[in-house]
Amino acid sequence: MSDTQSCLCCIFAFLKPSAVVMKKLCYFMPLLMLMFSIAGRAQTGLSVTPPRVYFTVAPGESLRQKITVSNTSKTSTLDLSISLNDWSYDEKGNNQIHDAGSTPASCAKWVAILPSSFFSLAPGEHRDIEIQLAPPANLKDSIVVHTAMLYVSQLNPVDDVSQKGTNIKVAVRTGIKLYQRPPISRNANLDIQNFTKVKEELLLKFANIGNVWADGTASCELLNRQTGKKAILKDVIFYSLPGNKRDIYFALPQTLEKGEYIASAVLNYGDDATVKLAELEFKHE
Repeated sequence: MSDTQSCLCCIFAFLKPSAVVMKKLCYFMPLLMLMFSIAGRAQTGLSVTPPRVYFTVAPGESLRQKITVSNTSKTSTLDLSISLNDWSYDEKGNNQIHDAGSTPASCAKWVAILPSSFFSLAPGEHRDIEIQLAPPANLKDSIVVHTAMLYVSQLNPVDDVSQKGTNIKVAVRTGIKLYQRPPISRNANLDIQNFTKVKEELLLKFANIGNVWADGTASCELLNRQTGKKAILKDVIFYSLPGNKRDIYFALPQTLEKGEYIASAVLNYGDDATVKLAELEFKHE
């Protein structure tokens, strides 16, 4: 699960076994997590915007931001609850979900949902929900960005039928990311630490050594030293937080000719479009 879908959606399906197949179904897990293919068929829908919420607020102060929760279904009322978890990135940029308050960078315990964490939406209805974030006045850690994951979950599953014709109940859950930083000067800074060839891929390693989130695009171009031909590899979108180390992989084309190459990798990130460059000479045989 990467940040390319920062509005995280899960669809839960509960089997509704008939008496004929009850004995067989009792050996299966009662809860299945299905992918987006069911979303278009189930008579339920949930939208939460924006996908990320940023708080610039000092310890001892508080700040409120709004999110909009919408019931996109035309037929089903949604009973909803809001909960919080922690999250982090692994070295490949995938999201890792943790219990609320269990990670050093967590701000989940500082969040209040106003007016309530429980509410209902009629078909087509939407509602603005306020998120209040208040870092404690005695906060002593040196972490410059704190985070949390806010989930909006459906409590009343609706009837549907799976692609195989099984009766199921479907519920949706959507997550958005919360970020908090103190009101200090922003320093978005990435440090390229290594650029190597690993089998049929190029591996670019970098670290976020700044004091703010740094999102951007990694691109790579190949130059054949013998022929002068160029090849542009597929761009990679990345997300990072202060202290993160990231591995970016560029796959070499299967049709790449044998020869000696110069690879030029570029990290383009930040509000001011900062660029970092790395070069690698390698032989493709």
